Amino acid sequence: MRLHILGICGTFMGGIASLAKAAGHEVSGSDAHVYPPMSDQLREQDIELSEGYLPEHLEPEPDCVVVGNVMSRGNAAVEAMLDKGLRYTSGPQWLYENILQDRWVLAVAGTHGKTTTTSMLAWILEYAGLNPGFLVGGVPENFGCSARLGSGPFFVVEADEYDTAFFDKRSKFVHYHPRTLILNNLEFDHADIFEDLAAIQTQFHQLLRIVPGSGLVIHPQHDTNITDVLEQGCWTPTESLGTGGDWQARLIRADGSHYEVLLSGESLGEVSWDMIGTHNVHNGVAAIAAARHAGVPVTTSTAALSEFKGVKRRMQLRGKVAGVSVYDDFAHHPTAITTTLAGLRNRVGEQRIIAVLEPRSNTMRMGVHRDALARSLQQADLVRVFDAGDLDWDLEHELQSLGSRVAVYRDMEKLLSSLIREARPGDQLLIMSNGGFGGLHDKMMDGLEARTNNE
Repeated sequence: MRLHILGICGTFMGGIASLAKAAGHEVSGSDAHVYPPMSDQLREQDIELSEGYLPEHLEPEPDCVVVGNVMSRGNAAVEAMLDKGLRYTSGPQWLYENILQDRWVLAVAGTHGKTTTTSMLAWILEYAGLNPGFLVGGVPENFGCSARLGSGPFFVVEADEYDTAFFDKRSKFVHYHPRTLILNNLEFDHADIFEDLAAIQTQFHQLLRIVPGSGLVIHPQHDTNITDVLEQGCWTPTESLGTGGDWQARLIRADGSHYEVLLSGESLGEVSWDMIGTHNVHNGVAAIAAARHAGVPVTTSTAALSEFKGVKRRMQLRGKVAGVSVYDDFAHHPTAITTTLAGLRNRVGEQRIIAVLEPRSNTMRMGVHRDALARSLQQADLVRVFDAGDLDWDLEHELQSLGSRVAVYRDMEKLLSSLIREARPGDQLLIMSNGGFGGLHDKMMDGLEARTNNE
């Protein structure tokens, strides 16, 4: 079958393209911005890419158009597709009908930690010799790719609550039909498509409705938003995480780099890894619980996680130059910013942390979380924030409680120059954005090296 994918360079749709190619389909795609690293990965697989959304990209007519959720009515390619009466589907629907339908699906849902937990779970199954398929919204370092067809019965998928397509406003995850489901946490997010928390909870309950009675739902013990969803009705056995829950972790090191795993009070093993933060300990225990449901012994899972290398752009150490450690992290929600900074603080102690933030998510631009932003940055010694001029609220006003620690920049080059000038040996430079941040990470390291050479 010949497929054309609209919006192919997004992480999810690029993963769909890779899976389709591996499954034997002829694949092409188009995107408004064809750029690395996804464009390079796709071209290496001989997937034809076209820049822009031109009607002629749909010639000769494909057997099916797979439509990404970035697409909307009025787009030239979408209008041509509809006018010609071409067969079309969404990415999640295509994934279920062609890849997931006959497999044991292990899905990871929640506001935070989906990518990391999905990567951990896929790695555990791989370490156990089960050769799972997976689709992750990032690049797990243990695999070096965001998607793989696999040959075993298991498929691990990051279950995103964002909407499916312009013609299907349900959350993506309702298409996946998981047998094993992790509900990591739940907060209000994606204010561009959800009116309130209750609207998101409705979608999460739709997901619960399709998990079979022979399956398993893994959830935090003390997340009231998840508890509210479960109380609407759950027809599947559950296992809980956290104090008083079925699964618990006992920290051996305060930064979360070494911990003990307990089930019903019994110690089943220890994990010693390069990850930090209690949020990642939670993610790891959730992945262990899900793998156990798929038949993997806990001792195997703890051994696997001790070799887990992390995910690109999730607290990734990009380099150390002139004694300054430069980290790249995807955090863009106040809760994620808080937990990321807390984990780093526990690891580095009194060393100076410089937090650099680009508030660019749709929810952040709308100002939904502006009241919590300053509190989320309290663990940093210095805070530098880039204002691209597209916020619907006063960034400097909301951060004024941070006093002299904070500075807001509207010019990227001035931000970069300032950071190069003030960074000193021993500093931990944490750059947080859900976008590319103008290549700030590499520019920062280049600038530090040049400063060192000129001293």
